[in-house]
Amino acid sequence: MIVIIRGSATIDEINKLIRRIEMEDCKVSLVQGENQCVLGLIGDTTRIDPSKIEAFDIVERVTKVQQPYKLANRLFHPDNTVIEVNGRTIGGNELTVMAGPCSVESESQIIEIAKSVKESGATFLRGGAFKPRTSPYSFQGLKKEGLELLKIAREETGLPIVTEIMSTDMIDQFVQDVDIIQVGARNMQNFELLKELGKTNKPILLKRGLSATIEELIMSAEYIMSEGNGNIILCERGIRTFETYTRNTLDLSAIPAIKRLSHLPVIVDPSHAAGMWWMVEPLSKAAVAVGADGLIIEVHNDPPNAKCDGQQSLKPEKFESLMKDLKQIANIVR
Repeated sequence: MIVIIRGSATIDEINKLIRRIEMEDCKVSLVQGENQCVLGLIGDTTRIDPSKIEAFDIVERVTKVQQPYKLANRLFHPDNTVIEVNGRTIGGNELTVMAGPCSVESESQIIEIAKSVKESGATFLRGGAFKPRTSPYSFQGLKKEGLELLKIAREETGLPIVTEIMSTDMIDQFVQDVDIIQVGARNMQNFELLKELGKTNKPILLKRGLSATIEELIMSAEYIMSEGNGNIILCERGIRTFETYTRNTLDLSAIPAIKRLSHLPVIVDPSHAAGMWWMVEPLSKAAVAVGADGLIIEVHNDPPNAKCDGQQSLKPEKFESLMKDLKQIANIVR
């Protein structure tokens, strides 16, 4: 349930109404937009009579929320959420581009790529330190050493770093060392991990699960938000369908759908969606054209010898060319 407040309402009047609603054992989330104030009611609202709330002079109307997610719902928060990370914004008018290798392999490798993607216009450095792999015999990442190398690359370039967390026991270190914590597709419904991340104030990049619906993705974001952390970036990275030609099937329709349902920013991962480097360029352009707030793209200086996902990684020169085209598309869309 949401309560739309009239623009003429004073803070004292709003607080009085909030106290009245909280007497019914409901939590109230106050959202102050540019043009209106909204109260979001969270909890068992069946005992609340909307007509009694509408009896307050400051109330314009009361609306029931049909979706199971509340805090992530655009009805609760009409304005787009804009997340600031080290002077950069995600969800505003600027296109966010996170670029880098699937896995951190060495100091020279990550620094070389970081300098290259920054020069091409990337705003964040992505790189895997801990790698969830289908096979236990595949390269699992450099782990803590990889985190240290990412920090060195950040120091060298000034690019904030994005990397994936695997378990709750690493949260404290990630909060200390990482600028955006990524939750991978396989952990999208690891609810204990999500709840613990919700107790931090770090931005969370939440990837859509392998076969997750849009509602399930937003509900996972709700788990994080319910613990107090609203700094969430949703990521469409392709879903598993009957098609076997590509690694996954990129669901471009999810972008406008999520934008309609939620206020959270949405970025797209074309690299994992297609699994082939030559598809990354057209899928990136399509994602920006339909309104994505950003992209996360794999870039490697030596794809044939990459320890992980070289077949879907762009070479630095290809990435530079793509960035030039994306800027033109973003200017038209924005």
